Formats: sequence, structure tokens, C-alpha cells
Amino acid sequence: MSPTPTYEPPAQRSGLWTALVAGAIIALVGANVYLYVQINNLRTDMAKATETLKTEIASVRDSSSVTTAAQMRHIEGLKEELESARTQIRTTSSQAKTEAIARAEQLSRQIEAEQAKVQQQVSKEISGVRQTAETATAKIADVSTDVGSVKNNLATTDATLQKTIADLKSARGDLGVQSGLIATNSNELAALKRLGERNYFEFTIHREKKPTRVGDVSITLKKVDVKKNRFNIDVLADDKLTPKENKTVNEPIQFYTSKARQPYELVVNKVDKNTIVGYLATPKDQASR
Repeated sequence: MSPTPTYEPPAQRSGLWTALVAGAIIALVGANVYLYVQINNLRTDMAKATETLKTEIASVRDSSSVTTAAQMRHIEGLKEELESARTQIRTTSSQAKTEAIARAEQLSRQIEAEQAKVQQQVSKEISGVRQTAETATAKIADVSTDVGSVKNNLATTDATLQKTIADLKSARGDLGVQSGLIATNSNELAALKRLGERNYFEFTIHREKKPTRVGDVSITLKKVDVKKNRFNIDVLADDKLTPKENKTVNEPIQFYTSKARQPYELVVNKVDKNTIVGYLATPKDQASR
């Protein structure tokens, strides 16, 4: 009988770490591009607001000049009539003087009304300029707030990515094969998923007789020790049952299937009463061994 060929586990790939760093760089570059666009938009909005304000002021100045000039000419005409009426009062008889006084009083009231109208028109134009300026200032303030928020988000994203990278760990699995990076929580698992180098299947398995399907394998929880964070499971793959006993939290549990040359890895992140929570990582390459 010919000897059974032995399978040599593949060496650890440095590509996982490289891809993770590349993913972080891409995320940071994207955030920086977004920040640049926001700042550019802020500059554009500020330029537009400044130009609008200048146009409004120029329009108000021109409109006020024309309106005020016309009204002032009218007022000057009324003043001339008033002076004529006063002269008439001094040089005419009693009857004509009475009429001249009445006319002078009417002209005085008309002049006061016209002057008040001029003042009201100027105040209205000034109020319009002030409102335009306040609107433009508020818009600039809103954009400035958005850019500040983007900067804060960028700093937070950078810090989060750096922490996630630092928290991810590599470990040797229970078959002696050097594992890739291990996720110990949902954030780290999300980071691994973004790399796309493996398929990830999250699970919550309860202790019961019926096995739980996870990906293309079935897992049965046999025993849980909450105090020691340990557990026993049976893994059914390719119709072959493999017991995994006395395993602990965040330990890579490895087993082979006929679908891939690399081992499957199962990681339990949490042990609770009669329950385990974690994920199964399977190779992207499903070529037969």
C-alpha cells in the first residue's frame, strides 16, 4: 500500500496585514479627499456670499441715490413754495394772508411727510443690506461648522482605524497552523470583512441536540464553562464529525474540508450560559485539496 500523502499547512501570508494597512490608507485618503472638497465648497460659498453682499450694497447705494435725489428735489421744490407763501404772508392783505398761512402750513406738513418718507426708504434699504449680510454670514457659519465636523470625523476615523489595526492579533490555531488576524469584537470583524480575503459567517449557537448550520458546516455546542470561558463543540464537515474540546475564547479553532487547501477557522468571542457567539472564517479559494 502506498503511503498516505501528508498535507503541509501553508505558511502565514503577510498579505493580510498589507491589505489591512492598504485598506486603512484608502479610507484615510478618501476622508482627506472629502475634507478637501468640503473646504473648497466653503471657499466657493464664501466668495459667492461676498460677491452677493457687494452686489446688494451697490444696488442699495444706487437705488438710494436715485430715490433720495428725486425726493430731495421734490422737497426743495416744496421749500421754495413754502418760502413764497411766507413772503406772501408778509406782503399781502388780511384775506390773502390767511390763505397764504394755510398754504404755508400745508407745505410744512408735506415737507415733513416727504422727509419722513426719505428716512423710511433709507432705513428699509439698510435693513435689507443687514438681512442679506446676516444670511450670508449664517451660511458661511453653517459651512464652517460642516467642515469642522468633517475634520472631527476624519480624526475619529483615523483614531478608530489605528486602534482597530492595533487591536487585531495573529495567533496559532489548535492545529498548529499560524492563523491570520483574529477579531475579538464586532468592530474588528467588520475591519476583517472589509479586507475581503476570507468569507465570514457570524453565529450564535445554543446548547441543544440539533446542530446549527454555519456556512457549509454544522456545529453542535456540547458543554459550556462560563467561569473559565471554555466550551466543547462538535464540528460536522464533509460528513466527518470532529470534536473540539476544552477550547477558550478568541482561540482559532481549525479544521480542514475537501473544498479548500487552507483550514477553516472558527473563533468564539463570547461564552454565555449554554450559548457561544463568534464567527467562522473560510478561504475564498475553494479549490479541492
